[in-house]
Amino acid sequence: MNRIERRPLGRRLVAGLGVTALALLAAACIFAPGKFTSTLDLRKNRTFSFRYAGEIVMVPLQMSKPKAFEPEACHDEDYNDRPCTEEELAQQKTDWEKSTEEKRKNDAQAAQMLTGGLDPSDPKAGEQIAEKLRRQTGWNKVVYVGDGKFDVDFATTGRLDHDFAFPTIEGFAMSNSFVQLTLRRDGSVRMDAPSFGPQGGAAGMGAMMSDLAQEKGGSDATPGTTAADGTFTLTTDGEILANNTDEGPRTAPGGKALVWTINARTAAAPTALVKLAP
Repeated sequence: MNRIERRPLGRRLVAGLGVTALALLAAACIFAPGKFTSTLDLRKNRTFSFRYAGEIVMVPLQMSKPKAFEPEACHDEDYNDRPCTEEELAQQKTDWEKSTEEKRKNDAQAAQMLTGGLDPSDPKAGEQIAEKLRRQTGWNKVVYVGDGKFDVDFATTGRLDHDFAFPTIEGFAMSNSFVQLTLRRDGSVRMDAPSFGPQGGAAGMGAMMSDLAQEKGGSDATPGTTAADGTFTLTTDGEILANNTDEGPRTAPGGKALVWTINARTAAAPTALVKLAP
């Protein structure tokens, strides 16, 4: 008698999701930061500059790698371990191959809905993304280094007469933001950096994403969720109305600076509210 695997509820729920629901779940973390340095400068006259230099991880590319077949334990009538017969091993492998192929097709469909038709299981997918980014303004360097990782240098300057988010990729239906700026009518700007905080959103969503990674043969953590390692610095000559740094504003050339250290121990995503000119 073969062992009956009792999977955690979260993993069973993810395994039973349809393609559309899986796509929405995957959208919680398409991209994740790796090792990086990022800076944002806000001026009272509403000009700004932003830079991100370092690694970006595209999670679907990491999760597209299939798990190698591993035989399950076989048991006797008393549920004691025993050697599996050749027939049992053959059946296990047949079942595994069928299940793996079904999941590959479903995951590819879900990913293509989010990435403009890109198939993450395609060996050329990483370089295709790199080529797409190199065409966009601001991406001064984009090199695909493998395993879902890109070495990038993005920089842009402008005037804040509209909201801003990084990254954005042409043809992607939706994506999580590393940094986003939201303008208010009173002249203040709210800065949020959701992807520089605990990855995967709320605890329940994070747990389900972790289960999905294990289902795909990954580690206990979702790919990219604990790899962030860097600093994010906001400088401004505006009035800092609120922030969640440990030390608060510090004196810096041209105004004040807020500095966040980003790593696996980061407790909350960086956020700040800065008053600029109305």
